[in-house]
Amino acid sequence: MLLVRHALAGDPDAWDGDDRVRPLDKTGRRQASGLVDLLADFELERIVSSPYLRCVQTVEPLAQARALQIEHDDALGADRLDSVPLVLDRLRGQKAAVCTHGDLPWLGDRQFKKGSVWVLDETLRPIEYLSPPA
Repeated sequence: MLLVRHALAGDPDAWDGDDRVRPLDKTGRRQASGLVDLLADFELERIVSSPYLRCVQTVEPLAQARALQIEHDDALGADRLDSVPLVLDRLRGQKAAVCTHGDLPWLGDRQFKKGSVWVLDETLRPIEYLSPPA
């Protein structure tokens, strides 16, 4: 399973409006496009994302390249970071990319930069960090 943090979406303090519709910025769009090559060696059957626009936009190029639909899951929203492990547990054993927000407490001191990916093993333990595409 792949755990994706949404790509760069500009300064949230400079965004005037509903944070759920804050889009990726130019760098974020480049990062999102770069995920296609970064994740080329991983088989995927599902792409599950927070419904926030910046998450959906992060996985759109990957979904298009793989001819997969993006499944929205409210439990992955920026205000629901404590629910992420429950979603991952529900998807355990599936070939899925899951896009969410923020530094997740259960990752401990592991980095999770915007646009990056953690490869999770079958126990949902992070085993490989993939840096965000440049």
